Amino acid sequence: MSPNPRRGAITHAMSLRVVIAEDEAIIRMDLRETLIEEGYDVVGETGRGDTVVDLVRETKPDLAILDIKMPGADGLEAARTINAERLCGVLMLTAFSQREVVEEARDAGALAFLVKPFQKSDLIPAIEVAMGRFRELRGLAGDVDTLGEQLESRKVIDRAKGVLIDELSMTEGDAFGFIQKTAMSERSRMKDVADRILDGSLRPETD
Repeated sequence: MSPNPRRGAITHAMSLRVVIAEDEAIIRMDLRETLIEEGYDVVGETGRGDTVVDLVRETKPDLAILDIKMPGADGLEAARTINAERLCGVLMLTAFSQREVVEEARDAGALAFLVKPFQKSDLIPAIEVAMGRFRELRGLAGDVDTLGEQLESRKVIDRAKGVLIDELSMTEGDAFGFIQKTAMSERSRMKDVADRILDGSLRPETD
């Protein structure tokens, strides 16, 4: 019998708590069923943007999946609050793929996004991206104090990771690990290390 390539992902999902905020009941139901089927723990759901932040504070999930357009308050506003308080990771749902919408979602604190309608096969990778980036942001907690600084540092570090990935075929995790370890060993900020990667003065040593 061939090994099940999904087993590791399902095992990892078992410990992940998720809140869903989506005003379209059918999409919300499909999301809940898919997440439960994949082993995630759906700890709360709402169709309103003005209740999701309190729901997140109450249930303490690992991830909030937010639609941009909701009654009461939009997902962008909720994402800003969730990110400012570092409550959990944020995956944004949007019906629009325009660059300005994506950038607005990113600046609000979305760590990954999905354009509706999306396939089931798109959801789990997006969750993994969001959670990976949330872990990175927690690593930045000692580097920066304000939300604006946090977002700016994240943008610079993301660009530096892209350079390492493109030039050296590193994985995203390895690229972040190099930046983080270098910053720790030099007692500098990860953003400063990223700046040196971007200006070409720093690269990993190779054998």
